[in-house]
Amino acid sequence: MSEQLEQIQQATKAVRERFATKPRVGLILGTGLGGLAAEIDEHATIPYHEIPHFPESTVESHTGQLVCGTLSGLPIVAMEGRFHFYEGYSMREVTFPVRVMQELGVEILLVTNAAGGMNPQHNLGDLVVIEDHINFMGDNPLIGRNDESLGPRFPDMCAPYDRELIDLAEASALELGIRAHRGVFVAVAGPNLETRAEYRMLRSWGADLVGMSTVPEVIVAAHAGLRVLAISIVTDVCLPDALEPVDIAAIIKVAGEGGERLAKVIPDVLTRLADA
Repeated sequence: MSEQLEQIQQATKAVRERFATKPRVGLILGTGLGGLAAEIDEHATIPYHEIPHFPESTVESHTGQLVCGTLSGLPIVAMEGRFHFYEGYSMREVTFPVRVMQELGVEILLVTNAAGGMNPQHNLGDLVVIEDHINFMGDNPLIGRNDESLGPRFPDMCAPYDRELIDLAEASALELGIRAHRGVFVAVAGPNLETRAEYRMLRSWGADLVGMSTVPEVIVAAHAGLRVLAISIVTDVCLPDALEPVDIAAIIKVAGEGGERLAKVIPDVLTRLADA
């Protein structure tokens, strides 16, 4: 057994001791989006420091606990706060919770984030369903010796975001009267925000959104064979010719407002899945 798999199993055992139900869905909540966890019919809440080998979130707006229960009738484990490459963690540490979700039996991974919007047709607070991504973080969580029990050496990435789930999310948002788009997300290492020239470059690549998370988790989810739905909230408008200094408090406020809309869309998507 590899050291990585042994650590995954130790963490999984600690979670199962508090939540014996096999979860079908895993949820990762991004900056300012922890309020969605309140929608979960909670069975157990486990602080990260009580789970072996889990890192601890150092970002102020991330609570740092695993919420286990049911949402829309489906068993779920939700990360209330994620880990970032810029916090000094390795890519394997950043994505370790996804491996634990895989071991717990999760089939579907839902990922949320707060992102900078580079598409002029997207407004502040809009939801964007990610349909593809660009990894510009300079690293990859799959580098190193591959454990075939976790996934293949060369996982395919032609469709890392599940097309059926994308359609469900768009249908849900439409019926709920919530503005939503499809878009391409580019991940950067951070923690600094981008320069005007960098925004122009990233936009020229075809990216609609930029952020400092999500892509590592999605790469590992694809490696693990999980179905993925990822939704961004446009929390700041990153148009090079109208760029203003970032206001983190304002970003968190917009994320919270967008989180209220996500708290309607995601449960509705899960209801549609449960009824399918």
